[in-house]
Amino acid sequence: MLVTVLDGDRRVRVPGAVVHLWGRKGTANRHGLARVLVPHLRPLRVTVTAPGFSTRTVLVPFAHKRDVTLRIYRPDLQWPVYGVTASRDQAQAHIRLRPPFKTVWSIALGGLIEFPAVVADGVAYIANARGSVRAISMRFGKQVWRHDTPGSPRMASSAAVDGRVLVYHTMDGHVIALDRANGHVRWTWDAGSPIESSPVVRDGVDYFGAWNGRVYALDLRTRSLRWTRDLGAKITSSASLAGGSLYIGDYAGRLWSLAVGDGTVRWTATVDGRIYGTPAVSGGRVFVPSSTGQSLTAFSTSGSELWRVGTGGYVYSSPAVWHGRVFFGSYDGSFYGVSAAGGQVLWRVSAGGSISGAAVVVDGVAYAGSFAHRIVGVDTETGKTLVTFDHGHYVPVSGNGMRLLFHGYSRLYAVEPRGRPRTAHRAVTRITASTTRNLRRPHT
Repeated sequence: MLVTVLDGDRRVRVPGAVVHLWGRKGTANRHGLARVLVPHLRPLRVTVTAPGFSTRTVLVPFAHKRDVTLRIYRPDLQWPVYGVTASRDQAQAHIRLRPPFKTVWSIALGGLIEFPAVVADGVAYIANARGSVRAISMRFGKQVWRHDTPGSPRMASSAAVDGRVLVYHTMDGHVIALDRANGHVRWTWDAGSPIESSPVVRDGVDYFGAWNGRVYALDLRTRSLRWTRDLGAKITSSASLAGGSLYIGDYAGRLWSLAVGDGTVRWTATVDGRIYGTPAVSGGRVFVPSSTGQSLTAFSTSGSELWRVGTGGYVYSSPAVWHGRVFFGSYDGSFYGVSAAGGQVLWRVSAGGSISGAAVVVDGVAYAGSFAHRIVGVDTETGKTLVTFDHGHYVPVSGNGMRLLFHGYSRLYAVEPRGRPRTAHRAVTRITASTTRNLRRPHT
């Protein structure tokens, strides 16, 4: 049997990959091709392993052919959860995709996109505000499956990938687990209160808050609570995990640090208004947006306030942290880059309209979406605008090692670099409606 092994995101062959089938194994040569001798042609289960990649097992119909191409994926090039990582720093540290970009496909999602897609193993999972969840091929931009949540409850959060399961929350208070392969419901659990928190999963436990002021640690294997804690005020913030601590904000303007293991309160601190968005944890600091306080506040992970930056407009935008800088948007229409150490404003860029969604950083470019139906991409060091994308609203960007996903109001766009030399990547790119025509044909 002949098995060619490809990196599913970077689209290059993987030499040294080990292919197991029929109790035997073969090692891919420098061309990514492994040969394994078996007695006869028949459907066989094939397992592929390689350093730095997730193990993949596939049933291959070898009954009528003896060669196949299998794709494997590096975990560090995926986007499995809102905020990229459990600490919600909103920065993808491993993807290397910079402008100028070309649009390779787009797909309509039938309703408002308020929160970003999560991506794993070549598939993007995204929901619209009506509770319609879709799996979309990153290669072709085609819908793999669609799940419409019964009753069409509003959704105001991203899903999360946990192994073979996709977990998401609804505004009618349900936690729902779908089979990633086909979108079928595996099980549901009722919190009894609207949930805006996006799930974050560690060791099979989903941590989230709800409007009733409670934080939950739900075991996804047993479908039972590990613990719950009443914080006493409405929670829309998602939980951030760093080390053994969970950080979450509430509408009373309090930032809470809880023990991940049992929910014990470690400390609380206050900001100057409601906390709607999600704290980002990085470098021993917690960065917290305040909507009515119109500011971003930094705390140490021991609870001491370090600095505060006011903007004169609501700060719903969850911050991104990258290389000693923090990036966030405001309802004053500005996208800010500030020092993580001292809070000094290093640059301020007009986004053309109020910014509500989270900031995101990929490969040294900070992105924000605005109510001007625009996404801007800004050089994190200089504040120079590198990308202006004429479709946007809430969230700006997610993706994987192959392509970035730009989120319009109700349409998802996949972009990739135009292939210019690295030195040319600082040119300003403006992507308009004319560059996104005729995108229904799959990109191959």
